[in-house]
Amino acid sequence: MATISLKITPKFVSTHRNQNFYRYSASNSVFYGKSVVDSKKKSFLYSFSADETHRNLFQQLHAANTSRKIKSQSQSFDVVIIGAGIIGLTVARQFLIGSDLSVAIVDAAVPCAGATGAGQGYIWRINKHPGTEKWDLASRSHELWGNLAESLQHRGMDPLQTIGWMKTGSLLVGKTEDESILLERKVKQLCDAGVGAEFLSNQELLLKEPSLELGKEGTAAFLPDDCQLDAQRAVAVIEKDNRRFASKGRYAEFYHEPATYLLRSSSTGGVDAVQTSKNTIFSKKAVVMAAGCWSGSLMHDLIKSSSSELDIPVKPRKGHLLVIENFKSFKLNHALMEVGYVNHQSASLQSTASDAGPLYDAQTTSVSMTATMDTSGNLVLGSSRELVGFNTEIDESIINRIWQRAAEFFPALREKSLDELKKSREVRVGLRPYMPDGKPVIGPVPGWSNFYVAAGHEGEGLTLALGTAEMIVDMVLGNPGKVDPEPYAVNRCCK
Repeated sequence: MATISLKITPKFVSTHRNQNFYRYSASNSVFYGKSVVDSKKKSFLYSFSADETHRNLFQQLHAANTSRKIKSQSQSFDVVIIGAGIIGLTVARQFLIGSDLSVAIVDAAVPCAGATGAGQGYIWRINKHPGTEKWDLASRSHELWGNLAESLQHRGMDPLQTIGWMKTGSLLVGKTEDESILLERKVKQLCDAGVGAEFLSNQELLLKEPSLELGKEGTAAFLPDDCQLDAQRAVAVIEKDNRRFASKGRYAEFYHEPATYLLRSSSTGGVDAVQTSKNTIFSKKAVVMAAGCWSGSLMHDLIKSSSSELDIPVKPRKGHLLVIENFKSFKLNHALMEVGYVNHQSASLQSTASDAGPLYDAQTTSVSMTATMDTSGNLVLGSSRELVGFNTEIDESIINRIWQRAAEFFPALREKSLDELKKSREVRVGLRPYMPDGKPVIGPVPGWSNFYVAAGHEGEGLTLALGTAEMIVDMVLGNPGKVDPEPYAVNRCCK
């Protein structure tokens, strides 16, 4: 058997978290990862038999990585998903129930550790406009969440107890005459789209939410079919269902294992394997990047070192929620948000006019009223939005602003101070995966066969999760899609 000596040269790419990352070129393969050679060396020789594949070469190269001192094991699956938030877990679920493919899911932490676990659990359409690009995806996803709740019921489980599922309906409320005009227009749009929305006068609204005070001009748009759930419980159920396929060899979890680099085949243009801190996980069919606001930075080194000029500009948009545990002062019958929430939610770095109201700059910290009550009787108040990088520290000034804003709608809150509630309060801080154009990125990466992205959902991860999962799986399997994927195409990020 012939033996070939190969010179492997590392090219410095970047430094991240005090670790140097390099790009390795050898024969028909390209490797991305941490340095496997002494920094003083420019290159080294590596020998392998002529009939060995690039995978054998990669495994030998990895074994030579004495500096990391980690024994890596190689495993193979049809699909590898990077990210165990609500998007990654539901994509895994859809592959498992909708095909016979095997699935591995990789995460640097544990499920629900990011934006998913820090949210309010909305499954809403009241804050969306029929005919816009996200409407079809939100509607399809809403339908699929309803199907999931029904399937739990058919299995003898109570959706309320199992995932905190409540068809509370949603109220989008306004205080001024201008906001009332906007709400009437929204209700007409929803009704024209076949959705049973209602416009509520001040008196009608008071009957539904006696604790709410909007003034004489206060009105609301009401969508009875909107729902909410408990994100933590929902993730636990989805994860448990996914694990049922583990005994069949179709599912595995690699938690507390950050993805460190990818192995790409230059012959196919696909990603052959995902390297974690402990394992090499090969993919036969697809690799899906679903790492929330970390998706762009995780892909950055890989993409910029290729011939494809692609940048996924996902940014972390920090949000605070205030939870008052076992709240007794009043009870909410529905989930509520003020009109201003929609405006702030849709604010982009380069805002454009819309019928939603005045312009907002996404660079500016905003606080708008949202309020829900969960199945445990906890009052959940929000919410803030700010672009401050990956900072997740609690900002007490933001919490005070959330409390003060909520008190403008609920007079009973003015009778209490946050200091009185310190022992019964919880603060959730999450990083929403924000895209400047307000739309998630869902689809194949141009020039990278079998590599897909599902990220950038910002505060709508739960709302859009099941529709996104269905879309990704249909793309991979070549099935006709239920929702037009064009508005979410990755190629809109191409330079």
